[in-house]
Amino acid sequence: MTDQIARPGKIIAIHLSYASRADQRGRRPAHPSYFFKVASSIAASGGTVERPAGTELLAFEGEIALVIGTPARRVSLENAWSHVASVTAANDLGLYDLRANDKGSNVRSKGGDGYTPLGPNLIDAQTVDPAAIRVRTWVNGELRQDDDSAGLIFPLAQFVADLSQHFTLETGDVILTGTPAGSSVIVPGDVVEVAVDAPNAPGAPTSGRLVTTVTQGDVPFDETLGSLPTVDDKQRTEAWGSAEEAGIASGSTGLSPDLRAKLEKAPTAGLSSQLRKRGLHHCFIDGVSANLPGTKIVGTARTLRFIPAREDLFNTHGGGYNAQKRLFDAVGDGEIIVIEARGDATTGTLGDILALRAQARGAAGVVTDGGVRDFDEVTRIGLPVFSQGAHPSVLGRKHVPWELDVTIGCGGAAVQPGDIIVGDGDGVVVIPPSIAAEVVDATLAQEDEDAWIAEQVEAGHPVDGLFPMNAEWRATYEASRTTDGERA
Repeated sequence: MTDQIARPGKIIAIHLSYASRADQRGRRPAHPSYFFKVASSIAASGGTVERPAGTELLAFEGEIALVIGTPARRVSLENAWSHVASVTAANDLGLYDLRANDKGSNVRSKGGDGYTPLGPNLIDAQTVDPAAIRVRTWVNGELRQDDDSAGLIFPLAQFVADLSQHFTLETGDVILTGTPAGSSVIVPGDVVEVAVDAPNAPGAPTSGRLVTTVTQGDVPFDETLGSLPTVDDKQRTEAWGSAEEAGIASGSTGLSPDLRAKLEKAPTAGLSSQLRKRGLHHCFIDGVSANLPGTKIVGTARTLRFIPAREDLFNTHGGGYNAQKRLFDAVGDGEIIVIEARGDATTGTLGDILALRAQARGAAGVVTDGGVRDFDEVTRIGLPVFSQGAHPSVLGRKHVPWELDVTIGCGGAAVQPGDIIVGDGDGVVVIPPSIAAEVVDATLAQEDEDAWIAEQVEAGHPVDGLFPMNAEWRATYEASRTTDGERA
């Protein structure tokens, strides 16, 4: 029998809660974090959800939903489950195209009409083991998610107890407890089904299948009222679940093989000159040198920011699975970790263990404007690291690992996630991706020209009028290029 689910006063959702999803995202939270969904997003089984005009990344998230029975305020972990009346299925639908301006609040990306289907049946929460509740999701009949509450990083009761520390959970309030790995993009015409059950409980109670069909909207957003939908490769990767599913090149470096090959040939001195010609005078990372002489690194930036050491902040952010460890666990093939250490070389910002992890993940290297611990061992491992040199002190002496994949300052240069990093014996440059092809082509052309000038100087010609070339030498050079082209 289908139970009537009344519109709740509050809908609270969990950002990241399943180990499988955390592993997929490359980060594991130390504590639960939450956001609110609007009550008008509630929908019943058998309904539709609209993908708005001008968007592409509507994603499903099958979840276990908890319905509060008796009000809960400052309840203990041991008593929290007694305040849950029912368990049912939920689809925490989200539109990744609208995430950018709302950050973690998800107001627009998860607040749309029909974005929280619930039901169809309620399971008596007191008849099931909260550690043995299963959630499954099908898209067009294909099983896409299959996990259970034993796979949660935090137990279900903890959400109730934690939230009750901050406000009263009232009768009928709904907690969406997060989605496991397998969430992905859906398109108009797709039919999504979510089911929650307790297969080991007496009678194997089930919510039944919560069915939602995707439709296409035709009303565009009004740019005069608010920000428009926007997507990038990061949003595509997170929406689809992986770079491969999103159709992004393996390794997600953002560099085509042709562009990478050109950058491998281009010296940083030449790249820096071309950047300056385009008005970019602050794209050189000062004060760093390679631990492996002769090293050349090319890749896209993943960023890590350290803030000055403060004991209370280190207690909350320095231990456990902190930002530093999360990034070294998540760095991808061909990516370069760039660390903001405020130019402080009097402590290490990575050591041999993290260097091994980055190497195993396929990282192209690390750039830090701080020091490196275990310098000799890091060098032996073979991971290219550009730094201010060796220092034996641990991170906590000067730094707190604060956040990752944000805009940082390293060696006097601003670095954003996805910027192109090139390093060699002259140092490290940062290239905005939008002009990388133009800059490297100009650099290689200049290198050819400089090589020809060097040949003329070696042959005995004076540099006056040749370096830089006057009109006469320029004509000679152009003629030599034409002749060489005809011979080729």
